[in-house]
Amino acid sequence: MNYNQFHIGQRMIGGNSPTYFIADIAANHNGDLGKAKELIYLAKEAGADAAKFQHFKAKTIVSDRGFKSLGSQLSHQKNWKKSVVEVYQDAEVPLSWTEALSKTCQAAGIDFFTSPYDMDDIDFIDLFVPAYKVGSGDITFHSIIMKMAKKGKPMLMATGASTLVEVEAAVARISSVNPSIAVMQCNTNYTAEFENFKHINLNVLKTYAQVFPNVVLGLSDHTFGHATVLGAIALGAKVIEKHFTDNNAQEGPDHKFSMNPVTWRDMMDRARELELAMGDGIKRIEANEKESSIVQRRCLRVNKSLNKGDILSAEYLEALRPAPQGAILPYQLDNIIGKKLTKDLEMGEELTWEDLVDA
Repeated sequence: MNYNQFHIGQRMIGGNSPTYFIADIAANHNGDLGKAKELIYLAKEAGADAAKFQHFKAKTIVSDRGFKSLGSQLSHQKNWKKSVVEVYQDAEVPLSWTEALSKTCQAAGIDFFTSPYDMDDIDFIDLFVPAYKVGSGDITFHSIIMKMAKKGKPMLMATGASTLVEVEAAVARISSVNPSIAVMQCNTNYTAEFENFKHINLNVLKTYAQVFPNVVLGLSDHTFGHATVLGAIALGAKVIEKHFTDNNAQEGPDHKFSMNPVTWRDMMDRARELELAMGDGIKRIEANEKESSIVQRRCLRVNKSLNKGDILSAEYLEALRPAPQGAILPYQLDNIIGKKLTKDLEMGEELTWEDLVDA
């Protein structure tokens, strides 16, 4: 796979670099700036590379009349106790918080960026972010995507609830002005039900690797646990986004399926183990198994004491462990039958090519 590479802050994203983990705090601040700051520090302590927020105003992202005209709330929203508009109002990140959130991330030593859902906010937000995240719902809103892309900063785009044609169109638009793109497989069902695993479709990452050879691959995930994360990394994902909370039992649209500090740290530890385990794809005897290759492999040994000048026959040989460096291996048996010994050999001694000459 041919991965693009770009920087977010001091981190190289893509290539052979470690997977970049984004803790999406989103609405889990519960409308409290102090809570948002606390979550930033918790995310850093749990191992996250970035703390991400979502900047929107309810009035510029959802239509009250539109949702009411549906007759009932759908998907994960059907369990909300408030109307869609009210939930979005509660989840707003005011622009006035932005500088404080950015400074808190700097103090914590974690990258800060956001998904802006309001065209008019992007110019202000650009002062504080090293990258942009495009939420799945805006993949067909090319105007807002292009306004972000033209800022020249890395673009991370989730692709939930979209077709390949729609993803190709968005990537084409972005790449016309900005080469730094991460395309993230995503499933935008937020119900945290086990059934959702059937629909994650991680193998789409294989498709993205073929269709978009110059982008970084990623996963924006809303399942519980981290099985999908490990699968995505094994398939080449270099950016992972998961929602983050300090308590999954809290009321709110995102807490239930979010990772908490304990589960996030476990995810990070398992991911780093997996990265070490992936290797470079070259099959060889690894450095840590060279001794094992000696003690576990068999070589050809004489089953009785033989004298210099004796002619070898199969009845004098057996395949036994260990196989020291230079010993003749069992598959080479036919190549040594009928050869003459150049020295005396004691019973159990291994054969080497230096011990043999043509008869």
